[in-house]
Amino acid sequence: MDNQEILFKKEDGTATITLNCPKRKNSFSMEMIDQWAKVLGEWRTDPEVKVIVVTGAGDAFCSGAYFTPPEPGEPERTAFDHKSNLWDRIHRIVLTLEDIDKPVIAAMNGVAVGAGLDMALMCDVRFAAESARFAEGYVKVGLVPGDGGAYFLPRLIGIGRALELLWTGDFVSAAEAERIGMVNRVFPDETLMEETYKFAKRLVDGPTQVIRLIKRATYQSSRVDLRTALDLISSHMGVIRTTKDSRDAMAASMNRLKSGKK
Repeated sequence: MDNQEILFKKEDGTATITLNCPKRKNSFSMEMIDQWAKVLGEWRTDPEVKVIVVTGAGDAFCSGAYFTPPEPGEPERTAFDHKSNLWDRIHRIVLTLEDIDKPVIAAMNGVAVGAGLDMALMCDVRFAAESARFAEGYVKVGLVPGDGGAYFLPRLIGIGRALELLWTGDFVSAAEAERIGMVNRVFPDETLMEETYKFAKRLVDGPTQVIRLIKRATYQSSRVDLRTALDLISSHMGVIRTTKDSRDAMAASMNRLKSGKK
């Protein structure tokens, strides 16, 4: 399942995707995208996978798509060709992630630019190394944000700040990204992966079905009116209270209260 450019690993409930092209700052090829989407689809229903981590090899998270110059005599691509390349291939990642109710964490070990940044923005949680820098650099190469940046970034940091970054393509530091809400936490470079896996283990050891329904309810509620959100959550509550996950967590909580522990 693995090739040299993208690596997949499962261990103790946590599955990891590592972009493994450090010489080109982990820019992704279409072949990598195809494998990435395929494996995500498999992990969606894999009972051994409770949490997914996405990271990069070397000193970069991802520098976006890897483009090769056209071959001599190759016909010019049409507008539909360009659209299909996004919709039929690159967008498979975000659309597959939308169907996954398991936690997905981006461990941003270094620079993330353009579609590379978008690949982190579409994850649920983002942890960054102190030295990491981020930019929506599309405008500098004459492109619009093609991989969900115009959707995710305003929802994280607000429309005004998002437009500033999208219009300028300027870099922000990890510390600034944390301040404005683009990333959740910043860690020293040498402890980023340790802290990421520590957080992942908390989720792996937690009530799996509860965590998955919390994610589902949170995203659903962000897209509907209050009455619909409350209707959804009442259904989720009715279902989750009948599960072993919920009963075990409730029993553990009661035991802690009886013993005086928090």
